[in-house]
Amino acid sequence: MRFFFYAFIATGMLAVTSAAPAQDTARPVLLGKHWMAITGKPQGATAGAMMFERGGNAVDAAAAMLAVTCTMWDVLSWGGETQALIYNPNTKEVIGLNALGVAPTGATPAFFRERGMAFPPEYGPLAAVTPGTPGGLMTMVAEYGQLSLAEVLAPAMQMAEGYPIEAAQADNIERRRDVIERWPSSIAVFLPHHDPDRPEQRAAPYPGEIFRQPDLLATLQKLVDTEAEALAAGADRKEAIYAAQERFYRGDIADDIVAATRAAGGLFMANDLADWKVRFEEPVSTRYRDIDVYKLTTWTQGPVMLQALNLLEGYDLGAMGHNSTRYIHTLYQAMNLAYADRDFYYGDPYFPPEEPVAGLLSKDYAAERRRLIPSERNLLDYLPGDPYAFQEGDNPFESLRRAWTLVPPAAEGEGEAGFQQAAIRDLDKSFVAGTTAIQAADAAGWVVSVTPSGGWIPAFVAGDTGIGLSQRMQSFVLDESLNPYNVVAPGKRPRVTLTPGMALRDGKPYFSFSIQGGDLQDQNLLQFFLNVVEFGMNVQQAAEAHNVHSYQMQASFGAHEAAPGRLVLTDRVPPLVRAQLEAMGYSVEVQTRTYNPSQGILFDHEQGVMHGGASDYGDDYGIAW
Repeated sequence: MRFFFYAFIATGMLAVTSAAPAQDTARPVLLGKHWMAITGKPQGATAGAMMFERGGNAVDAAAAMLAVTCTMWDVLSWGGETQALIYNPNTKEVIGLNALGVAPTGATPAFFRERGMAFPPEYGPLAAVTPGTPGGLMTMVAEYGQLSLAEVLAPAMQMAEGYPIEAAQADNIERRRDVIERWPSSIAVFLPHHDPDRPEQRAAPYPGEIFRQPDLLATLQKLVDTEAEALAAGADRKEAIYAAQERFYRGDIADDIVAATRAAGGLFMANDLADWKVRFEEPVSTRYRDIDVYKLTTWTQGPVMLQALNLLEGYDLGAMGHNSTRYIHTLYQAMNLAYADRDFYYGDPYFPPEEPVAGLLSKDYAAERRRLIPSERNLLDYLPGDPYAFQEGDNPFESLRRAWTLVPPAAEGEGEAGFQQAAIRDLDKSFVAGTTAIQAADAAGWVVSVTPSGGWIPAFVAGDTGIGLSQRMQSFVLDESLNPYNVVAPGKRPRVTLTPGMALRDGKPYFSFSIQGGDLQDQNLLQFFLNVVEFGMNVQQAAEAHNVHSYQMQASFGAHEAAPGRLVLTDRVPPLVRAQLEAMGYSVEVQTRTYNPSQGILFDHEQGVMHGGASDYGDDYGIAW
């Protein structure tokens, strides 16, 4: 009887669907002819709209949305990191922006091991890489925007002066007060009602209370003042913006950040900020059917979606049916094989050893890996592949690859201050940690996809600068057996989860997309993309669809844990499909709604119309004209 059941699956006859492409949506498709702005907060989208109304382009709008969401602490702040894909209509090229900070001086495996840590810490000054978002924002605007820095920052500065804080964020601050209370500078920002003699009293702002950040406002004012001084001295627009950037990374703002961080036990040195720079780079891509899909390279997890597409290209997914047994199984297996390569091979491409990108994205490599996918069970006995066989050179870490294990050794101890990597024991929280997302496009053809993050609550605030620092150090490893390309070192970027996406068809923008949510980002974006391309959903249907999630890869945060075989789906998937998946060895969990705050813009060039979608999962919001 079991043989008959598995044979039934293998022949592709079980294609029970759980969501029709014509499904109703909670929100309408957003339509625009002139411009479109989408991000994680309504106020952020409004800031983008304000830039368009002032004559700015999509780059200006994206930067203003970034500034406002940072000021609102929408799972990021000003000391975090920014990564973007920008389509330049003048050159017809997709450009990658790398504004990820680096590990500071003294950040070595030995340093953290001496403090009893199995990974760099989750919170605090020792969790921080150098700030990247200010440099990324200013560089984008200087090189590709049209407005001044003062115009772009104006909405964020109004927010810093004071805005009514939403209930979700106010309550989040109160929940995390036990960590916030470790740093007086963070108490000053987040806990206006803090009274150490009355611990039972609420310390966070109340919902709707005006949340003020005078220190951050003063820092932003310094940038605007520096730009104005440079313009008065005869500098052009670009030079004046770069003068403000110079002050942040090499002037008094940098001095204050370094001094405050070191006083709290961090490792920042002046040269760590002064030597850091934003990089423009060529993104990586693959062709899926007739669509060219672009991602940032291996300092992000972005190529994992491209690898998964290469694997899935060998199947007729549409014939399987959306969220059928065969579709979910095939999708899960492709993601797991791609993520195994991410967990072992991805790291900073500006640091040796060189990542085997050509091999990882080879169609022949995908064909070889595809043969590993069983038709009747969840594959657990697999390793990262050997992409070096599909490019020049031998695998320098072949012995480590063969000894690799999906589940890393358990962390020993919590390390200094008692809130290190062992603090994350809830894998769900780890997999959705951090990030917001931004989409912007205009009639002139500029398209911007951004996934900024870092410095989320509970953040360490650097003294009286108002700048909350990144927590991205925790994405490094200390043991090369886990990933020899992502071992912490001074000046090195950690491999991050942040992953904007963009796709072109016939050389023109077709789909721009991004999402928040840690390790789940490329899982959700892969399904978002396939919902449109394979199942004919409109962009809003695709954004609201109930996705499935695998936890059969190493988390990028905390103790880097994994949960092999765990499959999370929703009650839209019929009981029969769930039972079939369980019979194949999956540990199925049913939730009312899976985490999926996707957002994207589809382009109809024949009509000259942009179609926007923003998931109804959280506060994502779009405005168009």
